[in-house]
Amino acid sequence: MYAKFGDIGAARYLFDEMPQRNEASWNTMMSSFVRAGLYQDAIELFHKMRSNDIDANAFVIASLVTVFNRSEDMVHEGFQIHGFVVKCGLISDVFAGTSLLHFYGTYGFLMEAQNFFKEMPQKNVVSWTSLMVGYSDVGWSEEVINIYQHMREEGFECNENTLTTVISSCGMLEDEVLGSQVLGHVIKSGFECKVSVANSLVSMFGNFGNLGDSFYVFYNMKEHDTISWNSIITAYAHNRLCEEALRCFNWMLNAHDEVDAATLSSLLLACDSLGMGRAIHGLLVKFGLNRNVCVCNTLITMYSCAGRSEDAAFLFREIRERDLISWNSMLNCYVRHGKCIDALQLFIQLLKTRMPVSHVTFATALAACASPEFITQGKAVHTLAIVAGFQDNLIVCNSLVTLYGKCGLMMEANQVFRTMPMKDIVTYNALIGGHAENEEADAALTAFCLMRRSSLPVNYITIVNLLASFSSPYNLFKHGMPIHAHLIHLGFESDEYVKNSLITMYAKCGDLDSSSFVFSRLANINSVTYNAMIAANARHGRGEEALKLFMKMYDARLDLDQFSFSSAFAATANLAILEEGQMLHALTIKLGFDLNLYVTNAAMDMYGKCGEMNDVVKILAPLEERSRLSWNILISAYARHGVFEKARETFHKMLELGLKPDHVTFVSLLSACSHRGLVDEGLAYYASMTKEFGVPPAIEHCVCMIDLLGRSGRFSEADNFIKEMPVPPNGLVWRSLLSSCRIHGNLQLGQISARHLVELGPSDDSAYVLYSNVCATTRRWEDVENVRSQMEMSNIKKKPACSWVKLKNNVSTFGMGDQSHPQAAQINVKLKELQKLIAEAGYVPDTSFALHDMDEEQKEHNLWSHSERIALAYALISTPPNSTVRVFKNLRVCGDCHSVYKYVSAVVAREIILRDPYRFHHFSGGKCSCDDYW
Repeated sequence: MYAKFGDIGAARYLFDEMPQRNEASWNTMMSSFVRAGLYQDAIELFHKMRSNDIDANAFVIASLVTVFNRSEDMVHEGFQIHGFVVKCGLISDVFAGTSLLHFYGTYGFLMEAQNFFKEMPQKNVVSWTSLMVGYSDVGWSEEVINIYQHMREEGFECNENTLTTVISSCGMLEDEVLGSQVLGHVIKSGFECKVSVANSLVSMFGNFGNLGDSFYVFYNMKEHDTISWNSIITAYAHNRLCEEALRCFNWMLNAHDEVDAATLSSLLLACDSLGMGRAIHGLLVKFGLNRNVCVCNTLITMYSCAGRSEDAAFLFREIRERDLISWNSMLNCYVRHGKCIDALQLFIQLLKTRMPVSHVTFATALAACASPEFITQGKAVHTLAIVAGFQDNLIVCNSLVTLYGKCGLMMEANQVFRTMPMKDIVTYNALIGGHAENEEADAALTAFCLMRRSSLPVNYITIVNLLASFSSPYNLFKHGMPIHAHLIHLGFESDEYVKNSLITMYAKCGDLDSSSFVFSRLANINSVTYNAMIAANARHGRGEEALKLFMKMYDARLDLDQFSFSSAFAATANLAILEEGQMLHALTIKLGFDLNLYVTNAAMDMYGKCGEMNDVVKILAPLEERSRLSWNILISAYARHGVFEKARETFHKMLELGLKPDHVTFVSLLSACSHRGLVDEGLAYYASMTKEFGVPPAIEHCVCMIDLLGRSGRFSEADNFIKEMPVPPNGLVWRSLLSSCRIHGNLQLGQISARHLVELGPSDDSAYVLYSNVCATTRRWEDVENVRSQMEMSNIKKKPACSWVKLKNNVSTFGMGDQSHPQAAQINVKLKELQKLIAEAGYVPDTSFALHDMDEEQKEHNLWSHSERIALAYALISTPPNSTVRVFKNLRVCGDCHSVYKYVSAVVAREIILRDPYRFHHFSGGKCSCDDYW
């Protein structure tokens, strides 16, 4: 009696004063301690009971296991009590056995729970339900349904707790057919009038999106408890129907006395704006619930979803007594917003508190490490998860497969996969996605086939990940097209995400026409679809089409996001159209994307490729917020502009801040060395790349090294480097070496390089053109004619040189000796004027760059017919006197034109920026930023 009325002290006094105690006395006192949350007292009472030789019974065991469950940090004690139960012979008692089963489920040890359940000599409905609840708590709804089916096959009747769990699992699976079948069982069993069952039905129909059915069940309930109201509010909230959720809340205030933390937490889920969320936050303060830890946890999630990580962090700091959900919510917030360092620091703080952690904690911490720069920390978290006993936890293992896949460690990902005792659809999706991310198409397909053999259902994520693994024409014909046919057979052809993935797959494999066909057949084109098509066009050099699609998307009032802007910036960067890029940047600021790191990185890349280094630095994120991509873009921009010192300084600053360089970092750094002819520095960085930073050499790094050695005239070292390369040389390697042979007139090595180029690509015009240039440089005119004859016989046409100037919305393009421009007469006059001015300033033409056998006067005339000089003359007569002149060329600028640009920049006192496919040249006052080394 005293215990029931909360006077545990009086109950304890009475118990201690009893002259004789029977089994019921001990059981009642133990139960009282557990009910009052006095877990340590309950454990001490158990030890006292044992010391008095009182035999433990199933009731005491159940109370003790309840202590271990509620304390959340008594795993080892639970294992010990299991041993004690076996020793005492109580293992066959269904009451004691069910308690242990519940213990294993509470701590997520589902394999142990499953094995123990199989060995139980007696089972009852509570045993079956406990096993279901264990799987339900970790989100494994499919297994809940399997257990339910086995339970019915063995003739056990369900109780309302069983059906509540099963109904909730149907809702989580969003399986309406299964839900209808279970509903039939509910009605047949007569449990439809039970409040807990009806509440679950309201939630289930809400998960299906059948809000009419949800409301029908709710409206026809004879009585409503607080959970009933919370269920209907959550149903509307789950479907983002904010007004209906608020209307139900208002109805609840008038019809029901109790509003609890869960009610307002459900309302927070319905928030469709930050303003609405703040208003409900105000209601929480009004009801005095703002200090409730559960409410605060939901507020952290709400602010996180609204993009307000700072507000979420403030709330977290203000919580006086945080529970594990508080920590997990804040961890998830940091991971969601890409603040991985903050997430890991918070994880360390949590471990220092010695608070027991869950599988959710480890899964979130692993998600924070899911990028190559954090792989060391990821492996450390993996170790901690094993120490904590979560090595077999399904959700943790799925996170590990994802982690290793995103870090490019597929051997480790497959090792985790093979050792997993249980696998679900998420497991296979993570493995297929890992292989896709690492462009391992055959391995991704093997994993897909393994999944099909396991009888697990395929969902749209499976298909999306599989399609993402195909990235070459070979993969398209061997795998991509057959999988396209297969997904139609599976019924995924109407799924929007799958269609978007098809657009991307065909584009990645070089079949942009098929991408356009899939796009044109879509009935409802949404933002994701537009983003896929914009990215596809941008990736394949169709920048104008990409920007047209972006404008269509904008005009259609579809939501622009970070992916829309990133692809549009990529298109403007490749076209080097600064004005359009600036307009895009202005739009990002207007729409509030200027603080988005992905968009900022894309804008930086655009400004760098348009020659505006000042703007790159101006919009650079603060040091503490820069991602590795930000640093890579900055190093690449400095490299492209020939500012090696800045590139090197940026690289070392990145290291000081603890960021690990990757494949792209070293490509940019070696490129910077190559542009400045810094051979020793380049060799040192190449060596440190593998030894110090563990980045394996790829073909891009090797191309940079060949270019560096070849342009410096160190052909013997370049030749040895090619022989010792860890990857087979491709066309880029031989093209780079052949280009260097032209500079230094190395005919013998030029012949070898050209032969290899022709073998790799018989129709590649660069092999013939570059070798012809080598012959012309060494004045072997007969060989020049032979090469040109071979090109004619093989019907190989040289890619014509062209230069262009963009003024406002007009692009003027010029070819060799072009006279088609409407202002051709003024351009010719300007050319004559420039020729005279720079000759007076000391310019002497270098006719070695006229690659035809003719007299010197004709050679000089040919040099003045080069497209970049015509474009320069046009730009000078078409722009204000003090403005910067920008000229673009599709091929590398010739050496004599480079000299002309230097002289012109001095005589007309103008800054001139020339961009060719390899780099920028900034001319000013008679000098170039490249210091005549390019």
